[in-house]
Amino acid sequence: MRPISALVAALLVSLASGSMAAARLDVLRSVGGLPPHIVGMFEDPASFQQSRNGLYYVFDRRAHAVWTVDPAKTIARKAVDIGGEPGRILEPYGFAVAADGTFVVADVPRRQERVQTFDATGGFKTGFFLPPRPVVRVAIGSAVLSGIGAIQHTGRSLLLSYPESGSLFTEYSLSGAMTRGFGTLRASGHEQEADVHMAMNEGFPLVDPTGGYYFVFITAQPAFRKYDAAGTLLFERHIEGREIDALIANQPTQWPRRIVEDHEIPFVSPVIRAAAVDPDGRLWVATAVPFTYVYDPDGDKVRTVQFSAAGVINPTSLSFTPAGHLLVTPGCYEFDPAASP
Repeated sequence: MRPISALVAALLVSLASGSMAAARLDVLRSVGGLPPHIVGMFEDPASFQQSRNGLYYVFDRRAHAVWTVDPAKTIARKAVDIGGEPGRILEPYGFAVAADGTFVVADVPRRQERVQTFDATGGFKTGFFLPPRPVVRVAIGSAVLSGIGAIQHTGRSLLLSYPESGSLFTEYSLSGAMTRGFGTLRASGHEQEADVHMAMNEGFPLVDPTGGYYFVFITAQPAFRKYDAAGTLLFERHIEGREIDALIANQPTQWPRRIVEDHEIPFVSPVIRAAAVDPDGRLWVATAVPFTYVYDPDGDKVRTVQFSAAGVINPTSLSFTPAGHLLVTPGCYEFDPAASP
């Protein structure tokens, strides 16, 4: 081996030190959450959120229900129950709460995708069906991460990940009128296989509280894009880290197919499980292994986080409270992002 100059050696040491610093793991420990006797009432708490007035909401996917819990965390009430008729939910996959407590549920009664909005106590407000399509869903086990499962309630409109529309973001009014689409679909290399191409463009459409939007791609090479309020692309970043190197390296080029609701669809496993934006515009991305990456508003990774409560948690959902704490499922735990590890 040729000798390395002192200058190059010093540079290598500097880079190694920087890599070690960047790889530092912050372990956040739970500072609260719903008490066990309330969590035990839920079959599958797939999302845990809080509105501006302090009321908590739990989306119980397997039970086809939405629960509310008072700010003192003492009383749980079923706000929406199972059923295919308007005002009830059947085969639900998506859930989001607006700041004022109104919430939206996306479900699939009679094999057709539907979106319904409810007031803060679960009273039915509006609902509409989306255009028919072969249902493409990206899932880990029973946790569905795509299709109409990726939905955001801005308070004035609904944002969906619906790549069949030709855009990453599809915005609907609360009454069901499509108002705009923005964000160009990414090249997947599978454009001749429409269902695979759509799966490669599934993701989480997210509102940045400081302005604009993020879109997080959840399959193949995970990445995210930042858009301004007008829908103009600002930048794109790959989601990378030693924790997910093996996942990305082992991504298949051909996906097995399964019969779902009389349709043959590709079964695509995601690399990303959940994502949320904190009050300061930082993007939190939970991977398929129990590590969460945090990116600053410029798109640079600033933290690698692991959540710990009754053991290590691999989040299925992330959401921020009005006070800036982080709510996580499974388990309906609460974390302080500013806490020192």
